[in-house]
Amino acid sequence: MEDKLEKPNWDLLLTRIKEGKCTPFLGAGACSGVLPLASDIAQEWAAEEGFPLDDCSNLASVAQFLAVKYDAITPKEKLIQRFRNVPPPDFSNPYEPHRLLADLPLPVYITTNYDDFMMQALRRAQSAAGSNKVPIREVCRWNKHIEGQLKGKPSVFKSTKSSKISVQSPVVFHLHGHTDLAESMVLTEDDYLDFLVNISKDEDMIPPRIEEAMVRSSLLFLGYRLSDWNFRVLFRSLVSYLERSMTRAHISVQLVPLKENAPDEQKRKAQDYLHRYYDDLKIRVYWGTADEFAKELRDRWEEYNAK
Repeated sequence: MEDKLEKPNWDLLLTRIKEGKCTPFLGAGACSGVLPLASDIAQEWAAEEGFPLDDCSNLASVAQFLAVKYDAITPKEKLIQRFRNVPPPDFSNPYEPHRLLADLPLPVYITTNYDDFMMQALRRAQSAAGSNKVPIREVCRWNKHIEGQLKGKPSVFKSTKSSKISVQSPVVFHLHGHTDLAESMVLTEDDYLDFLVNISKDEDMIPPRIEEAMVRSSLLFLGYRLSDWNFRVLFRSLVSYLERSMTRAHISVQLVPLKENAPDEQKRKAQDYLHRYYDDLKIRVYWGTADEFAKELRDRWEEYNAK
């Protein structure tokens, strides 16, 4: 089975990008090699705190243990501290995923990552273009504690700035929170469940401009693994939007959810199964890393624009 996208899918993606009708979703794999792996952090915390269960590589599960042992904010503050002094990716590399996305003419970026890398890459791109406009960052206000912390600071989506969201002034929407606001971070098992419940009960939690970006454009999922909690929650929370945009194809960049030394036949069967699983929602899968995809997309984008 072919691991990469077929030419018609590439052509469609490039056209949608050119029209500004592509919305990237960034997952942890977009920061591969820059931020520590969630599984490594989970194992560190599990060893330090005496985690009593078997799945010590599941960050949501270990974070839940810390929340019960101390309080709900402790694992979030602990993760913020862990990320505090991590240097950003090399944005001078044109194939770096954030740099690539920042160079594309897109108005909306959605991320389930807590870091600020997409904003930094966009600021760099704006500066390089000599523009005095800057990107806007917003978080999903999925619980009452976020509103309490942001009291007096209205959402950009409820102000006149919302109408200014464009390719020249893009928005980065943190669906699962940001390190600048611990209360906004979806980290523990309870957080993921509460996020799903709250977002299903209150349609206003997804601002109309973000809803429009999901329903009226092709989605590009970059840096996710099928087994990750945040992708599973993301996928379930987006099903209604995906069903409403059934006329548009979407792209998901995925690693095969198997060990590297798994037999080729097993990998082929896994890919075949997942292709059929995604097909109903018109999701085309590129099997590879975020870096591999970014390099191929950059080369194809430059060739496309040179025509």
